[in-house]
Amino acid sequence: MKRVPVTIISGYLGAGKTSLINRILAESHGLDLAVIVNDFGAINIDADLIRDTENGTIALTNGCICCTMGTDLALTLRQILDRPEQPGHLVIEASGISDPVAIANTVMGESGFSYAGIVTVVDGFNADTLLQDEEIAPQVLQQIRAADLVLVSKCEDIDADLADQLKAEGARTPTVLDGAPVSDLLFDVVPLPKGRSVAAHPAYATWQHQSRDVLDRRALGDKLASRPDGLYRMKGYVLTTGGAYELHIVGRHVEARHCDADETLLVGLGPAGRISPEQIEAWWTGQPDAQSQTGGHA
Repeated sequence: MKRVPVTIISGYLGAGKTSLINRILAESHGLDLAVIVNDFGAINIDADLIRDTENGTIALTNGCICCTMGTDLALTLRQILDRPEQPGHLVIEASGISDPVAIANTVMGESGFSYAGIVTVVDGFNADTLLQDEEIAPQVLQQIRAADLVLVSKCEDIDADLADQLKAEGARTPTVLDGAPVSDLLFDVVPLPKGRSVAAHPAYATWQHQSRDVLDRRALGDKLASRPDGLYRMKGYVLTTGGAYELHIVGRHVEARHCDADETLLVGLGPAGRISPEQIEAWWTGQPDAQSQTGGHA
């Protein structure tokens, strides 16, 4: 059974999570989305997107589905799997005071789903105030540290002090939430290169590799551990001396399992301001300047 990918949208109260989800729902990504909302109120979706509402479910004109989450997340996940037609991707909007790691652990405990990352939205306008509040700061920092991708809202550029603090806290790939489409990055809809090139997205750098080279099994682990910070996602198949592996990488999360494959076939994706196809290629092929180009490793 094909597993449903799950992306968790985290961020403190008022950071812009709902606005991000409304924007995702309006984009032309071609996916049937299910959205679970764990918040104090219903998701605020523009009226022209709403087709009908009943039984706690909102069906949207673009084919997306928004469900209000009950108290038992695991039960809600199983109910989604029991639907006659399963969604192409599930988005969970965590409450502003929720621990996204706990939600991720529940998701990974359900066999019908696959982890597609925690995305934390940081309020670029109010971040300084929040991070100086002794009561609130620990929770905000917890959400930032848990993230596979940090999106900074309400600003055109990340303030230098905020950028330094995000770096000090280990934030992965902090990126300004500008007007560019975000669904390609969050939903990994870039296809694997099956005889055709992957079109570069204006806001995100894409990389592909196809060969029959066989990589030493132990070297693969070292290579993945030293991947560039800006490489947010990578998926595909790699041939090794220990057999073929299917790779699925989201931020800090690495999943590798044996599979049947007769070639190495990989695609990588990351924010264009943080990574370039040339930098990913330099890392993968082991060029000596890979680290200096990327400015560090995960």
